[in-house]
Amino acid sequence: MRVFIEVMHVMIGLVAAAVIGQVASWSYPLANRDIWLVTYAAMVAVVAMGARPTWRAWQADRRTLASAGQGGAATARREEAQSDD
Repeated sequence: MRVFIEVMHVMIGLVAAAVIGQVASWSYPLANRDIWLVTYAAMVAVVAMGARPTWRAWQADRRTLASAGQGGAATARREEAQSDD
């Protein structure tokens, strides 16, 4: 779930950069090429800044899933041991 949230943050940042670039390009057509160059650079920066938080979220989700899986197996073993008594 954390990875989904981080990816959504990156996607929202990319959409925001594209909208700002489109509006800037529309408002000043003479600088169209320069505006889109800066817009693409901003999009690369958004992805680069979102990479580490997404990686950390992925690791946290893996740890959560791994601990849930171990806890589930331990609980099943405990219940099985209690039913044998």
